[in-house]
Amino acid sequence: FNNLTLQPRLSNNFEITNLPNNEIALVITGDKRKIDQIRSENLIVSIDLTDVQAGEQIIQLTPDSINVELPTGVKIIEIQPNKIPVKIETVEEREIPVRAETEGKPAEGFEVYSTTVLPQKIRVRAPSSFIKSLEFVSTERINIADRSSDFTAQKVSLNILNPRITTFDTVVDVSFRISEKRIERLYVVSVQTENGEKKASVVLFGAGSILNNLAAESLKIEQIENDSGEKVPQLTLPDEIKDKVEVRKVRIN
Repeated sequence: FNNLTLQPRLSNNFEITNLPNNEIALVITGDKRKIDQIRSENLIVSIDLTDVQAGEQIIQLTPDSINVELPTGVKIIEIQPNKIPVKIETVEEREIPVRAETEGKPAEGFEVYSTTVLPQKIRVRAPSSFIKSLEFVSTERINIADRSSDFTAQKVSLNILNPRITTFDTVVDVSFRISEKRIERLYVVSVQTENGEKKASVVLFGAGSILNNLAAESLKIEQIENDSGEKVPQLTLPDEIKDKVEVRKVRIN
């Protein structure tokens, strides 16, 4: 009987990772009438490897080491091949970050401010060599074409291509913060120092509609002492834009 699939049985904490061809052939002997009644598609051949340790091993196939149901009086006299090389690895679990994948671009004049995945990490189970090289798990592509406002994509599937990798969560929610495109703008602001009035360069990053309407006179700079006792400039933004604008540079000229 040719092209029989050998099914190794291992403990839950081990897995074979290099068995590209697990087909074997059996030569049997016994009553011809009983042998003629055997159908190869009904034969399940297994081998118990629950006591085998992790590592590269050569497994000997003998009539006593394999398990297959045959009619009474029918015996195995030869197995081909009678040895198979296997690599057995321990199976590990780890929490892996999830990375959102997108397609398309937001509407003209808009951009993605931030992307938040919930949960941020998922628990993954895989053989040790696979899980050690796994830096992140990707989602299926989320279409953000022509979006101009915040939205949440719910129950987005994870893109797991390797059948050896099992995830405990299969979907995540992904929230996008989308708003007007941001720009950098330089302002020259007056500041009072111990040596008199000086000019400070301020670089802000935020939506163009905010920064283009922001006057330098509305920006306030004071000199304060830091933990080292040095005088450093501190910028105060108008209350209405504090959470909307990023301060990228403040330097007294």
